[in-house]
Amino acid sequence: MTVILIIVAAVVLLGVIVGFGFIAPRNRRGSIEPPSKRRAPVDDRVAPAEEVARAALVEAEVAADLETRVPADEVVAEPVEIEKVVAPEMVEEVAERPRFRDRLGKARAALSGAMGSIAGRSKIDAETWDELEEALILADVGVASTQELLDHLRARVKADGLSNGEELLGALKAEMADRLSGFDRELKMSSEPGPTVWLFVGVNGVGKTTTIGKLGVREVREGRTVLMAAGDTFRAAAAEQLGMWAERAGAELVRGSEGGDPSAVIFDGVDAANARNIDLVLADTAGRLHNKVNLMEELSKVRRVADKGAGTVTEVLLVIDATTGQNGLVQAKQFTDAVELTGVVLTKLDGSAKGGIVIAIHDQLGIPVKLVGLGEGADDLVPFDAAEFVEALFA
Repeated sequence: MTVILIIVAAVVLLGVIVGFGFIAPRNRRGSIEPPSKRRAPVDDRVAPAEEVARAALVEAEVAADLETRVPADEVVAEPVEIEKVVAPEMVEEVAERPRFRDRLGKARAALSGAMGSIAGRSKIDAETWDELEEALILADVGVASTQELLDHLRARVKADGLSNGEELLGALKAEMADRLSGFDRELKMSSEPGPTVWLFVGVNGVGKTTTIGKLGVREVREGRTVLMAAGDTFRAAAAEQLGMWAERAGAELVRGSEGGDPSAVIFDGVDAANARNIDLVLADTAGRLHNKVNLMEELSKVRRVADKGAGTVTEVLLVIDATTGQNGLVQAKQFTDAVELTGVVLTKLDGSAKGGIVIAIHDQLGIPVKLVGLGEGADDLVPFDAAEFVEALFA
């Protein structure tokens, strides 16, 4: 029995030794590689364990990122200096003209609280005048224009014997309408041979190029032939944007090289329009130049050169963004010193609570608002109607 046990033990021991020799791989020098250095068998069909673990980690990170990511339609792009060029959609038919009452909700809301309070007053006292003054200034009528308006109102209240808030507001509406009346708001066409020229001036970002495009659509619809001159050679994409509008309107386009002389572009545009018997040239101009060039000097040069060609300049229109309020009035004064303005185009009036800027422009500059933007569509650039505007502020 003892012999049998010894034989069994020997066989087991021999099996262990042989098995260990097969399991432990040897290195190139023939020594046994320690367990910590053992390598897993390579199989192209199965990824190594550490690669599987890494892939799982990446998948977990991606899943977490997707859960916290802001939806694409809510991402707000950082503002850039260059205006983005977007091809406008084709307009197949003329849309209904927008009404001031429907589009001036923000401007009306800025006045409604104070006006409602004043209308309910049974007498006109110092507090009533203070409240009215504050409301007009908040509506961006401006300090100087507000004082002039209140002075005239006080005289009217005394002369007409007005005694309550409702009568005071009636007098305010009448005074505003009077101050906006008496201006010629028609866009003039020349009776001289050659094309009529309308110049558009204003700082970058106020909507000059878009205004030209919308006006071009309107003028072509009315039967005039139109050429657009891309005189804003210092702003990247300005000519491309104007080209899109020209194509949309069915107008012709003249453009120069980027950074070229704006005056030369305008002159060439007028010359081309004269050669092709085109009725109207709509000329874009720069709103900002390089530091070595003064904008106002350049615009004065553009105005002089435009008059030397075959066409006749009948309109020099300053484009102002209504949302800038009194800053727009400051711009207007600077441009008035450089070129003889014939009118103002007030863009984005539908998005502004500062409708009082219209009163300030007429009072302080003595030039009329001829066109206003009441939306983004081509048909939302409309002639300014003083009576409709005033009524929309109160109704």
